[in-house]
Amino acid sequence: MSDRTAKQQRTTKETDISVSLNLDGTGKSVIDTGIGFFNHMLEGFSRHGFFDLNLACKGDLNVDSHHTIEDCGIVLGNAIHEALGDKSGIKRFGSCILPMDETLVLCAVDLSGRPYLVFDGEFTADRLGDMDTEMVREFFYAVSYSAGINLHIKILNKGNNHHMAEAMFKAFARALDEAVTVDPRIQGILSTKGSL
Repeated sequence: MSDRTAKQQRTTKETDISVSLNLDGTGKSVIDTGIGFFNHMLEGFSRHGFFDLNLACKGDLNVDSHHTIEDCGIVLGNAIHEALGDKSGIKRFGSCILPMDETLVLCAVDLSGRPYLVFDGEFTADRLGDMDTEMVREFFYAVSYSAGINLHIKILNKGNNHHMAEAMFKAFARALDEAVTVDPRIQGILSTKGSL
């Protein structure tokens, strides 16, 4: 199997971001976004997806968390896309129903190359630490569109806001890990079109 790693850099007037990603890692991460709760979510994504992830971002947090979180989603999505290469041999689809105490979250992904996000989840708090809860959806939107992922996330059982957000990131990690897994039964690309 070829090396499935990627390095991405993106600098704008609002953020300066560097990402390195290994899809076939062990779940090691070094995360520094300046937003403690967001760091925690990305660390969980790395650990539970077995992705090695280094992500550093210097953003305009004096404005708010929006640019930092959205742009991190864009750069992470670009890295996922790059690391996947031509997607030869991968399962393509992945799903997870993940419990976290009282909360239950469903996540399903298709690495189709056709980006789409369906997000069904409402928070009852405006913020989790220094992260605006409305930015959870914006992050997943940015990842799905820059990586070309059809991504569905749905809260099946509501509860504590921290639990709901964390279950989303972990469920996404597990579903993505399944989708990027190479299956020896798959010859070439898993599509009747012959490409993804």
